[in-house]
Amino acid sequence: MSTGFSSNSCRFADYFVICGLDTESGLEPDELSALCQYIQATKYRDDARGKLSSENEGENFEQSPLRRTFKSKVLAHYPENVEWNTFDQDAVGMLCMPKGLSFRTQTDTHEPQFHSFIITREDGSRTYGFTLTFFEEVTSKQICSAMQTLYHMHNAEQYDILHTPPIHHSPGDHRPTPPQLHAAPSLSRLQRFNSYDISRDTLYVSKCICLITPMAFAHACRRVLEQLHQAVTSHQPPPLPLESYVYNVLYEVPLPPAGRSLKFSGVYGPVLCQRPSTAELPLFDFPLQEVFELLGVENVLQLFTCALLEIQILLYSQHYQRLMTVAESITNLMFPFQWQHVYVPILPASLLHFLDAPVPYLMGLHSNGQDDRTKLELPQEANLCFVDIDNHCIELPEDLPLFPNKLEFIQEISEVLLAFGMSPEANPQWSKGQSKIRGFRSADMVSDKRNGNLAGSPLNSFLLRENQTIARLQALVKRTGVSLEKLDVKEDTSTKDSKVQCEEEELKMHQLNIRVREVFANRFTQMFSDYEVFVIQPSQDKESWFSNRDQMQNFDKASFLSDQPEPYLPFLSRFLETQMFASFIDSKILCHDDEDKEHTLRVFDSRVDKIHMLNIRTPTLRTSMYQKCTNTDESEKAIEMRLCKIDHTALHPHLLDMKIGQGRYEPGFFPRLQSDVLSTGPTSNKWVKRSAPAQWRRRDRQKQHAEHLYLDNDQREKYIQEARNLGTTLRQPKLSNLSPSVIAQTNWKFVEGLLKECRNKTKRMLVEKMGREAVELGHGEGSITGVEENTLIASLCDLLERIWSHGLQVKQGKSALWSHLLHYQECKEKRDATPAGLGPPGIIHDTERRKSDASCALPPLKVSLIQDMRHIQNISEIKTDVGKARAWVRLSMEKKLLSRHLKQLLSDHELNKKLYKRYAFLRCDDEKEQFLYHLLSFNAVDYFCFTNVFTTIMIPYHVVIIPSKKLGGSMFTANPWVCVSGELAETGVLQVPKNSLEITFECQNLGKLTTIQMGHDNSGLYAKWLVECVMVRNGITGHTYKFPCGRWLGKGVDDGSLERILVGELVTNTESEERMCRTPPMQQSPGMMRRFVTISPNSKPKLNTGQIQEGVGEAINGIVKHFHKPEKERGSLILLLCGEYGLVWALEQVFQHGFKSPRLFKNVFIWDFLEKAQVYFESAEQNQMTHDENLQMRVRHFCHFMRAINSTPRNIGKDGKFQMLVCLGARDHLLHHWIALLAECPITAQMYEDMALLKDHSLVNSLIRVLQTLQEFNITLEASLVKGIGI
Repeated sequence: MSTGFSSNSCRFADYFVICGLDTESGLEPDELSALCQYIQATKYRDDARGKLSSENEGENFEQSPLRRTFKSKVLAHYPENVEWNTFDQDAVGMLCMPKGLSFRTQTDTHEPQFHSFIITREDGSRTYGFTLTFFEEVTSKQICSAMQTLYHMHNAEQYDILHTPPIHHSPGDHRPTPPQLHAAPSLSRLQRFNSYDISRDTLYVSKCICLITPMAFAHACRRVLEQLHQAVTSHQPPPLPLESYVYNVLYEVPLPPAGRSLKFSGVYGPVLCQRPSTAELPLFDFPLQEVFELLGVENVLQLFTCALLEIQILLYSQHYQRLMTVAESITNLMFPFQWQHVYVPILPASLLHFLDAPVPYLMGLHSNGQDDRTKLELPQEANLCFVDIDNHCIELPEDLPLFPNKLEFIQEISEVLLAFGMSPEANPQWSKGQSKIRGFRSADMVSDKRNGNLAGSPLNSFLLRENQTIARLQALVKRTGVSLEKLDVKEDTSTKDSKVQCEEEELKMHQLNIRVREVFANRFTQMFSDYEVFVIQPSQDKESWFSNRDQMQNFDKASFLSDQPEPYLPFLSRFLETQMFASFIDSKILCHDDEDKEHTLRVFDSRVDKIHMLNIRTPTLRTSMYQKCTNTDESEKAIEMRLCKIDHTALHPHLLDMKIGQGRYEPGFFPRLQSDVLSTGPTSNKWVKRSAPAQWRRRDRQKQHAEHLYLDNDQREKYIQEARNLGTTLRQPKLSNLSPSVIAQTNWKFVEGLLKECRNKTKRMLVEKMGREAVELGHGEGSITGVEENTLIASLCDLLERIWSHGLQVKQGKSALWSHLLHYQECKEKRDATPAGLGPPGIIHDTERRKSDASCALPPLKVSLIQDMRHIQNISEIKTDVGKARAWVRLSMEKKLLSRHLKQLLSDHELNKKLYKRYAFLRCDDEKEQFLYHLLSFNAVDYFCFTNVFTTIMIPYHVVIIPSKKLGGSMFTANPWVCVSGELAETGVLQVPKNSLEITFECQNLGKLTTIQMGHDNSGLYAKWLVECVMVRNGITGHTYKFPCGRWLGKGVDDGSLERILVGELVTNTESEERMCRTPPMQQSPGMMRRFVTISPNSKPKLNTGQIQEGVGEAINGIVKHFHKPEKERGSLILLLCGEYGLVWALEQVFQHGFKSPRLFKNVFIWDFLEKAQVYFESAEQNQMTHDENLQMRVRHFCHFMRAINSTPRNIGKDGKFQMLVCLGARDHLLHHWIALLAECPITAQMYEDMALLKDHSLVNSLIRVLQTLQEFNITLEASLVKGIGI
């Protein structure tokens, strides 16, 4: 929820709060934030202390007392409570002073610091807090003397440590140096910089004042607080008591209605706020300029991409306000989508354990400014985006896809920034100053004619010279043809129009904000302009839709993606899987009409409608053409209008009914105010009657409700929450003093959430995958694409990383899963090194595996988790731990071993206890079992997610040729060779040793294997060879392919072939029941033919004409279906042409039907018939017996192809030649012509009986019609099929 709005309140502020030191309870160390300081202290203890074992670990006492944190308290809040926004004392206390109280002496001056925070409730609604922290003198004697005592203790301890002589000497040490030499300077240094002397120093302590408001008017709140603070620190007392001003802001200042502006009085000057109308982008009052100056356009866009893909994001800065500004900016730029997960822009020190959360989060971590990033240990970094705001840098997770049109988008944002005189790169100088905005104003430079730096183009400004990004942009701009010389530099509005009531700085902020936000919003409007078409409306009523929400698809992702330009797919396919997208579509389904819509959706839909209107006038095809934002001017004017003409003015502060003497305070101290006058508001609200009709409040309250909480009714939100509840109801950790039970409960929620997410992910992946396989078997429509499958597997890898990082004791490396695997490997290897461990490591022995079929020549690979790890470790292309973990998961999925491997990994209970805390997911036995069970379901489908992704790696292959048992190949004398082809590459000719008939070789990944060419050199006395089949196994994935042959190779036997092209299919392992889920792999639709061909394989089956027609129909149908699939999803075409029951087989049946049987045991082949036909046609052509040009053309083609195939140097035999002719005919769309030609040929009459299919005109005509359907497809043949043919 990016601007959830919490209340029925129509008051500007709900509470005024004072936090600080409670002198009653004295100095209490803040144990919770001390915990995090202890962690740092133990890490960075200097050498002298490092040599001692510190008894005080866990205490806050490593730090000097002035650097320690102490408990702060909420000293007062007014009023006591309001019904629509209950006061949450713990949360407010923690977030007002996230690190507790700080002390300083007069030597260390500090300006007041402003920061804002947010409290998110369980229903997703929000309250904002705005805080000003300053230092006040400590007047309590007890506190000062307590601090003095702490210093005495601390100095004594330091003195002891420094005077302890070093215990260990390095070999180079000749003698210990006298310790006194170090001690004197160290002690004096300690005293000078870290000391407090009660007689000499004044002690100051931090205190803060805070406004809790329903809406984020950051600028207005900051002014109110600064003026209140100024009132107590200035020499002159304010005109009225402080109570009058606080009362005014709490009870007499209303929220401005939508589309209006409001002015009210602070202590010293007017305060303005304005609120967008319901047709504009939602309220946003944080300076985007600051975000771009801190991070630069490129980094902001990368961070934005991470947020959209719901990657864990950790912001890191020593300024609380920067954390808040960056977090709010990123979530606001997502319009119309809303961040759905844990959102804690400022993580209090006591909640550091929350970084362990195994869910997507956006959190801000406060740095103390001294620590190096490398010393920051985070529980999980596999899928983390780490943003070091103060150092202007960002660490991204691996494989982050590019945002669509990234370069053009950067260019458009940069133009907006340049128009305001800002550099698109991060500006390090800027951050060294105060955190106030110090924009360099291009307008000042334009008006200053003497300034030679601008030279008419903002790009030549001194800020931008020698800037690489700009150079890249300029190059890009030249290509896109935009002229940067015409770039309009923002005119200074305040000089033009003196009526604007707010400061020029604030107006500039609003102008820049709205321009940048419009550019971002326009990206989504363009990308999703057609989204409504793809929303799947539920067929059943809303109630049952809610109850089955998890199983329902609400958006037709496949169709939407198929419309998108190719470069967008990696990003979009991942984005469509996010919860923010699903929630957006849910809210679309739930609204019946415009009135019903949430504010965001209404604004977004109206913009989409505008685009459609434009496209009707100027229709554009769906292209990746970049459309710039065009409506920034009107949005900017709306804001300027509100700031020029103030719509409402609130009541001025006035004297309250206070007793004499109340309201006078000591200067320099912010007092506790009179609670009696501040506890209730006025009985009659004058401003209500004065500023609007009586219904204004009620109507506006409903509008606000819709506009900001985005709820039209609580029921709907409750439904969406329940329906979408993937364990993410935790929008924010419970901000209370955390007892172990609260932490345990939080972790239990995480464990449940992870399990639910695992169940949903496996289900989604299976439904997609099964859906596709069902399509291949002829049912329904397929929807998954290659990109989408990759997305789902990547998100599974991310889920596994989150599960493995939950409750980790000590983090090592960026991938928790890989780190666990390495520990396991190490333990295993140690155990196996001892003589007790027999047999190779991690192997499960399956003894009764071998069956007496042909595949026993290649027994399945032994199952070994360690061996699979070694395969991954040997791949030099994978450099990082995260990459290795992902590759291992992909390999395990492809081998159908993921569940089994992980079960084995987790079976080492000792190791689990060593690596994980008690509450970790992996130590919850029931959940762990269920999780492994969900993963087991992946064994029901085939994934090639390793083979298809790691296309350049080297893979060992093992080839075995199995000669026929009947006529043993023992007498065979020739030298065999093979050449293996796959979807990605082929091997070239490999010689096979004739005595062993097997060969192992390593080559670059061939992909799924498709064909083997095999043959021999016809040497020796007995060069005849009957081969049953060839088996090939991939040594890494274990996939085994069988290439059936069952034919002779040799001159004068069978069809005289010395070489054959064999088409292969994946073999499934017939294994013991334990691996019950090994189902057969994807195969072509087995079709009707298997029913007819139940005769023993050696006798040729005789089919009737109906069966033959059906066979041809099925073969053609397979090819048509193949081309109707997305390109990346098509299987092997060669299988459909030359495989079992493919096109070649079907046409063979056509030509064999009614073929006159040869006499005297001489085999006659179809090729003999075709050669005779060729001779006839050639002689007929010479005698010019026909004058039909079309016919002559067909005859010429036929003869040309026959000659080319006959003259090939390859010894492929007569059936091989027929196969080649059919494939070439299919490629060049000539088959139907040739059938017509041969049916009319006199040779057919001689060689076929009268009942032959080729002599039946109606059957031939229907055959021709079926073959004509191939004309629309562009068939490309594998190189192995057409080698040696120059056509």
